[in-house]
Amino acid sequence: MRSVADSLSFLADLAGRPPISVLAEAFHAAGHDLALVGGPVRDAFLGRAVHDLDLTTDATPDEILRIVKPLADAHWDIGRAYGTIGARIGGETVEITTYRSDVYDQASRKPSVEFGTSLEADLLRRDFTVNALALKLPELVLVDPSGGMDDLLAGVLRTPSTPEVSFGDDPLRMLRAVRFTAQLGFTVDDETRFALDEMAGRIEIISAERVNEELSKLLLSPAPRRGIELLVESGLAAFVLPEIPALSLEMDEHHHHKDVYQHSLTVLDQAIDLERSRQFDGAPDLVLRLAALLHDIGKPATRRLEPGGVVSFHHHDLVGSKLAKKRLKALRFDNDTIAAVSRLIELHLRFFGYTDGAWTDSAVRRYVRDAGPLLERLHILVRADVTTRNVRKADRLSFAYDDLEARIAELASQEELDSTRPDLNGEQIMAILGLAPGREVGEAYRFLLELRLEEGPLGEEEATRRLLAWASARPA
Repeated sequence: MRSVADSLSFLADLAGRPPISVLAEAFHAAGHDLALVGGPVRDAFLGRAVHDLDLTTDATPDEILRIVKPLADAHWDIGRAYGTIGARIGGETVEITTYRSDVYDQASRKPSVEFGTSLEADLLRRDFTVNALALKLPELVLVDPSGGMDDLLAGVLRTPSTPEVSFGDDPLRMLRAVRFTAQLGFTVDDETRFALDEMAGRIEIISAERVNEELSKLLLSPAPRRGIELLVESGLAAFVLPEIPALSLEMDEHHHHKDVYQHSLTVLDQAIDLERSRQFDGAPDLVLRLAALLHDIGKPATRRLEPGGVVSFHHHDLVGSKLAKKRLKALRFDNDTIAAVSRLIELHLRFFGYTDGAWTDSAVRRYVRDAGPLLERLHILVRADVTTRNVRKADRLSFAYDDLEARIAELASQEELDSTRPDLNGEQIMAILGLAPGREVGEAYRFLLELRLEEGPLGEEEATRRLLAWASARPA
């Protein structure tokens, strides 16, 4: 966190650079207020990088457009109904919003937008005091009507109005509180925490798309575990991601197993650590993190108490894959994300058969073939799934996976394993067998693919001989 003096110096420098300085002069000349507001001001004090340039003004959307048009390379008014005009000026993107004093219908997902005339009133309607900070331009005056600076220094999340009013106005703010605990490392004050517990059910009126956005931002934060724990403890998870609290399985004195909920959080932590060390671009991977968090959600439905105090979860990988697909679809995730996450969950147990005995080259090829473009993510997920405290067991599993990756690399260098295909393509099959496009061609292709996986590259001549022998042995 920057010192107050350094933060104010940073903000002054930011305000002196285009496009902020250009806009400040233009709005001042037009007789309107302008202030840098919310996240950029907060992050300047926290020492975080400032990406979004959010501004607020007493000018109406029409007046904003009149001021901005001569200065902008491009502008858009997609948020005009909510008072927001976007523009690109000198290569930088800014959003400028008219002061608001929204009125919410308690049964509605959306506010009735009303424009305001006061910066202080606009700040008091925001979600948390640490986001209710503004820097007036061009005079560089810090405006803090709700004690946001004190909360920023203390690392506390508190609402400017009572949390009951704030969360009643917009229940999504409850998920934002959860996200900020992970993203900023803050704690929620007692009054706000009590309101989270009491009002969790109100989240049901929020659209799945908005919930999706907040959950994704939470998972993409540097350390999401803290936020997920609050999500579960407050009761919010029961409404937006009920599979996670369900992982806290009941234990009894005769049947013992590890805490699946805590195990899943640890797998998420370990997957993030491996993601940072193994992924080249360094960007947070939403697909991987979703798969790590959800990989065991099939366990509650498959839990069986066996003789001798053993607890089994047979086929929880397949059940979990289906449950993840259903939940992510309900949360309006895109089809590619849903398919990738559910496939990783389906495959996450496949490796553990490797430790029972050496896999054939065929089995290694199938592992790679089934993972496809998800192979690196599967490597990370499988390694992260080892949370045992038994050092010898953990080392044995780690060495076994090292061996598997080495064999994959060796086979890949020999066979172009990532793009495993039969030695003959569809057109060649049709020409050799005299077939038209249809089911028989697909069957022949699958026969050759199985040969490729079992025996490696055969070459066109040998593949043709095998194909003809296969076709002649089939019933007419």
